[in-house]
Amino acid sequence: MGHLLTDRKPVVAVLTVGDPEGQFRGNRANFKDIINTGKNLEIPVYVVTTKDLKLSAQRIQGYHYDPEEKSWTKQWFPLPDVIYNRIPLREDERKKKVRKKIKEVIQHKTIHIYNPYFFNKRKLFNWLKKNRSTRMLVPDTKRLLGPKTLCNMLYTYERLYLKPESGKAGKGIMLLQYEEEHVKPYRLTIQGQRYRHIIYRTDNLGSLWSRIQKEMNNTPYIMQEGIQLTSYKDRNFDLRVLVQKTGKGVWMVTGVGARLAGLKRITTHVPQGGSIESPEKMLNPSFGSEMTTVILHRLKSNAVLIAKQIEKSSGYLLGEMSMDLGIDTEGNMWFFEANSKPMKFDEPQIRKKSLQRIFQYSQHLINQPKNADH
Repeated sequence: MGHLLTDRKPVVAVLTVGDPEGQFRGNRANFKDIINTGKNLEIPVYVVTTKDLKLSAQRIQGYHYDPEEKSWTKQWFPLPDVIYNRIPLREDERKKKVRKKIKEVIQHKTIHIYNPYFFNKRKLFNWLKKNRSTRMLVPDTKRLLGPKTLCNMLYTYERLYLKPESGKAGKGIMLLQYEEEHVKPYRLTIQGQRYRHIIYRTDNLGSLWSRIQKEMNNTPYIMQEGIQLTSYKDRNFDLRVLVQKTGKGVWMVTGVGARLAGLKRITTHVPQGGSIESPEKMLNPSFGSEMTTVILHRLKSNAVLIAKQIEKSSGYLLGEMSMDLGIDTEGNMWFFEANSKPMKFDEPQIRKKSLQRIFQYSQHLINQPKNADH
């Protein structure tokens, strides 16, 4: 009896928001790849905006890519079984109508949606602290509320990262160091546009705080102990792991890539001048090949533990996430962030597998009753 269930193919809709400039927002190259993969797997897939997603209708209007015409056309489609949320910006997702629509889908009797919302950095760290096996992977992290708490934490660690709670691609990150022997011991590095950064030095906590506040620009920030990461040719790197659910509905690592920081940069994000490297190449010089194999194996099992804990704490159905993990000079592992709308991995073998998993997991979902999502 069981095999009869899997004969039906899911109808998958990629969710985004409308754009006054033209049709819809989001990474169109990514959407094309998704549509292509669906076509190869003979699974119907289209792009839909929150406005066009009318849940009580029999059919809805969505977008399909026509490779002959090289254009996106609007057509009628059946209501989806599974919604893959790719709303690109936090500010779009925060809009009242958008939140209302996502909530309706979550409550819908048959339509499955996974990754309904972006993550918040501070919440992520709190979620991971709740579990014994993930707690040790989290650097000490607190809300940045005023000069006094900042000062206390700076004296404990001497190096702090200041990060926006809802940051993206390394924007707004600052590095604060306390260099006791220096005339102006407070040293603040502000990551500026592209390849420049600003270094601000002072001996006065008051003026340091007002400089930080200027950068924060009224957005909520966290402060985090600065881990001494292992480096490659004097540059920092971190490991970016893509974790997705499979056709069996279980979390697995799809791939691991390394991101090497640009020269003298404080983060490894590619938009900030970082480059894409192989994890083995980055780790071998510090740890040797045997230990590197052990570290990468441990990295994968930790990534799965993290994904499970995040999903459990979020209270929502999740199907994929990317995460940034760092390895310190002792070979210990640290979690820095997770993203519920992973950027596409440029490594071809990871990319191909990641696209297929979206559909394999969707296939798994339609064989589950909706209330079994959690």
